[in-house]
Amino acid sequence: MALRQQPTARQMRLAVELRRLRDAAGLTAREAAARLGVGSAQISQIESGLTGVSEKRLRLLAGHYMCADEEFIDALVAMATDRTRGWWEEYRGLLPASFLDLAELDHHARYQHNVAILFVPGLLQTEDYARAVFSSRVPKLTEDELELRVRHRMARSAVIEGPSPLSCDSVIHESALRIRVSDRAASRAQLFRILELSEADHITVRVIPFDLDGFSMASSTMTYVGSSVPKLDTVLRDHPHGAIYFDEAAQLTMYRTRFQDVKAASLTPERSRDFIHGLTKEL
Repeated sequence: MALRQQPTARQMRLAVELRRLRDAAGLTAREAAARLGVGSAQISQIESGLTGVSEKRLRLLAGHYMCADEEFIDALVAMATDRTRGWWEEYRGLLPASFLDLAELDHHARYQHNVAILFVPGLLQTEDYARAVFSSRVPKLTEDELELRVRHRMARSAVIEGPSPLSCDSVIHESALRIRVSDRAASRAQLFRILELSEADHITVRVIPFDLDGFSMASSTMTYVGSSVPKLDTVLRDHPHGAIYFDEAAQLTMYRTRFQDVKAASLTPERSRDFIHGLTKEL
């Protein structure tokens, strides 16, 4: 079987989790290979995401690693045997792999929690807002590159509008609501879009106003993506060179706590809608 040239983020997550299980069991790659009856190079390739692993071998490995968490093992098997070719595949070779990885993460997610300080969360953005955000990139994108990114971002929103929509809970700072990434009309349309979405049962929007005392969590921007089991949750944080993924157990615990703290400091959904309505009247 040919080795993968560029494993996806989901494939790499499976590889990382298998390596973590082996490390926790105190086995070397050579020892794990011997128990499985394969060469040590194959274990290395599996743990590097360069090759896949069958359900049978994955369950054998989990047994050798003394993992008794059946729900977790089943989730890993689902990752290993998934053959989904989603809508994002049409962008392969046209957009950086990170765009495809994010869409795939959306597809398999159970819920999404956002903390947004400077920009409206991606899934809630209008087309004009997204175009303005991508237009600010340095070096400047070509018109074709810009339109591909905007089209991809709009396609992502299907996960919150389809027949089985993703639960989305967002805490948005007033700064993100007030910053005009484009003109007044686009800003007003973006606010109305947030209000429209917030009426859905599966979407909750909370606002942190400027006049909130004691808000020291302005660095808490994050997208927390829930998986079928908490161990496979993922946190994304924006970085000048792209998104950074966090998935260590301690990191996930910290970001879960962080989200709850920010959420507790925000206005209720009802007061948040009133607040956003007020902002629309100022534009």
